[in-house]
Amino acid sequence: MINCLIVDDEQAAINVITYYIKEVPYLNLVAGTTSVMDAVELLKTHSIDLVFLDIQMPLLTGLKFIDLYGDQVKVILTTAYNEYAIDAFDRNVIDYLLKPVPFERFLKASEKALNYFNHKKSEISVVPEADKSETDFIIVKTERKGKMLKINFSEVAYIEGLKNYVSIYTDKHDRIVTYSGIGEIESHLPSHLFARVHRSYIVSIPKIVGIDGNEILMKGSPRIPTSGKYKENLLDLFQKFALQNR
Repeated sequence: MINCLIVDDEQAAINVITYYIKEVPYLNLVAGTTSVMDAVELLKTHSIDLVFLDIQMPLLTGLKFIDLYGDQVKVILTTAYNEYAIDAFDRNVIDYLLKPVPFERFLKASEKALNYFNHKKSEISVVPEADKSETDFIIVKTERKGKMLKINFSEVAYIEGLKNYVSIYTDKHDRIVTYSGIGEIESHLPSHLFARVHRSYIVSIPKIVGIDGNEILMKGSPRIPTSGKYKENLLDLFQKFALQNR
């Protein structure tokens, strides 16, 4: 059972999360409060595992709360603003929920929390999705007829799909052109290291510096567009990678 605390300056928001928690069998609501200072006292007097925390709080913002007490509890942030996502994931939050929060999205975040606590309890190292025996490179046909090139996954920064070909950009700013389709290239990439973030782009998750709205900031300064379903999937993968590699 995961003991939960809700901290939000809007009672209506607390009521919604309270209802959701009661629908999830492995969550237990300890308390809900509109006061961040009351929340601090509750941490001292109760066994709290997980805090559903609003960012825009008087006296002490959600991010400052994490800075002060994040070593004691795990946090799922709830907010009406998406511009805090990077700061949130830098603080290793379990998830980042945008208001109004649909139940299915809440459930997904709760499952992440359950996975985290199960992992912590078992003290078993997280094994990447990819099998350990799989290769760590891809071989592509280049624009020169008859030439094939081996590219290590660790060298790839991002991949751009154009009309009739694909450009693979490396850490050294080399551009490798292949006449394979972007979907074919994607099928050979490990899903825990690479993410399709746009119909024309795939990025290396370890090479992401940050996310600014609908743009991904990459090492070496390129900005890659993302949006919609691609962005939601990216945030999930980015968070998983951060948790596994902290």
